[in-house]
Amino acid sequence: MLELIQQHGECSIDELTDEFGVSSMTIRRDLQDMADEGLVIRTHGGATPAPKISFEFRFLERMHEQTKEKEEIANIAVSLIRPGQTVMLDSSTTTLAIARKLVDIRGITVVTTSLPIASELFGCSNVTVILLGGVLRNDSPDITGALTEYSLELIRADVAFIGADAIDLMGHVYNTNPEIGQLLKRMAGASARVYAVADHTKIGKCALMRFGSVTDWFGLITDSGLLRKHANALKRTGVNLIQKEVDTGGTHG
Repeated sequence: MLELIQQHGECSIDELTDEFGVSSMTIRRDLQDMADEGLVIRTHGGATPAPKISFEFRFLERMHEQTKEKEEIANIAVSLIRPGQTVMLDSSTTTLAIARKLVDIRGITVVTTSLPIASELFGCSNVTVILLGGVLRNDSPDITGALTEYSLELIRADVAFIGADAIDLMGHVYNTNPEIGQLLKRMAGASARVYAVADHTKIGKCALMRFGSVTDWFGLITDSGLLRKHANALKRTGVNLIQKEVDTGGTHG
């Protein structure tokens, strides 16, 4: 029932009664129980998701989108990391997939704004985690703000993996949130090598704020589902496109 309310945003008692084939009294009792637990907010004749639960549902949805593609990207990214390096990870679900593969690399330090990444690496003896300070966002489990940006002035990472909401065919990298876009720009500036990480569904698109260009970075890591015409267009602009296997012929440096 909770999942249905999350998906629809609001459900009436009549809709839930029809869906589950039980009495309206049963639905009312269940909705009240969920409201008491803080899972929903009761409305006149129905219920809506509680803000915290709604946020968690959206984040979980993002985590389960393009999982195969994110796995492919993460395998490539991890092959570019060496023991003892400092790795910068933003708060995207693609970089979370990368973080999950770092436990076997010895002596690395991960710098991140992501609470899920910090949680994923908690207790891993091979990895030192630096969680940047700042303001916890209301709609996403990550840190942002002036304190975060100041912290980045004091840190230098060997390599950064930066997610994107969109990358156009000129190699420009976008985020839908200007504040986050500014933070990602600073994360890239605090790293010796920067790679954009984005699955093929983000390529050939634009979003609100342009915060960087892959032509200025070491490359774009994406999955094998990228359209050939998009791959060719990116290569013509000078983007170092990295898919499946890492080129060991020196083109990344």
